[in-house]
Amino acid sequence: MTMRRARTPLVPLLGACGVFVVLAALYLGRSLFAPVFIAVFIVAVVWPLQREAERRMPRVLAMVVTVMATAAVVVVMASLVMWGLNRAAQWAIANAAGFHAHYQRIETWLEGHGLYLASEFIHNFDPRWLFAMVQRLGVGLQQIASFLVIALVFVVLGLLEVESMRQKLVRAGRPDVIGACRETASKFQRYMLIRTVMSAATGLAVWALAYALGLDLAMEWGTIAFALNFIPFLGPLFATVLPTLFALVQFGNGMVPLAIFAGLNLVQFLLGSYLEPRIAGQRLSISPFLVLFAVFLWSMLWGIAGAFIGVPILIALKTFAEHHPATRAWTPLLAGETTAERAPTD
Repeated sequence: MTMRRARTPLVPLLGACGVFVVLAALYLGRSLFAPVFIAVFIVAVVWPLQREAERRMPRVLAMVVTVMATAAVVVVMASLVMWGLNRAAQWAIANAAGFHAHYQRIETWLEGHGLYLASEFIHNFDPRWLFAMVQRLGVGLQQIASFLVIALVFVVLGLLEVESMRQKLVRAGRPDVIGACRETASKFQRYMLIRTVMSAATGLAVWALAYALGLDLAMEWGTIAFALNFIPFLGPLFATVLPTLFALVQFGNGMVPLAIFAGLNLVQFLLGSYLEPRIAGQRLSISPFLVLFAVFLWSMLWGIAGAFIGVPILIALKTFAEHHPATRAWTPLLAGETTAERAPTD
């Protein structure tokens, strides 16, 4: 009994060390693990297309069609984002004097109201930082594109291995794993369908708001909002802050930039925080805290690619935990607020 009590405190410590080692390995091997994880996600999402194509043509030819369709979607999305960012960068360079004058006015206003610390921050602010931020985002998206090229190689192999892997699991007597994989793939497909629809709605709403208020690059902001909405939290945040900064330069310190900022936040709240969770329903119900934690954790490990794949990884972990007897009882802690919990109490 004494030896058992003495060893008990080591279990949490060993668990924490194990988690740290795994995270360190994922970080150091991000150039390999990130494309592999994205490839698994893509295979799960496009598998219905592959299965339908196999009914009409040989499996290898069906795989080629599926991969080409997937690559076409990736190229179109990357082209839209790069087009929008390049247009924004050109506008920023053409209006560099406006950026500098605007921040000088802010510095003067802050000094006039005794806010010297904030004034010092504005004084040291270089508008070129904004241009560099846009360029860094473009570089990050190019890195994602290179990740996806590697991922497509794994997608080719994965699509050819799905059926043989299922047969191996059947022979091994693991129907629970097969069920977990099927449910995870179904949730991935639903997640991407919902996010695509909501991203399109967000892009249209941002374009309509920017166009109605006379903001330059309205089409570009709508396109950027559509593409970046696939990255939870971080994408909508960037798609809200950046147009507001440009609006400050275009309109000055008036009501229009404030209306643009409020309108963009309202769009993101109504579509991303209110409508989308209700459309997703209980099958994708996950704690918002864990969603935010997953986005920041995986973005810290793998950058923008990690921010994109963080929520699907969380969905997969929750689904597999629901199919394992040892962890099934803990899965309600990962879920979001249920209907019963939202009901008023007497």
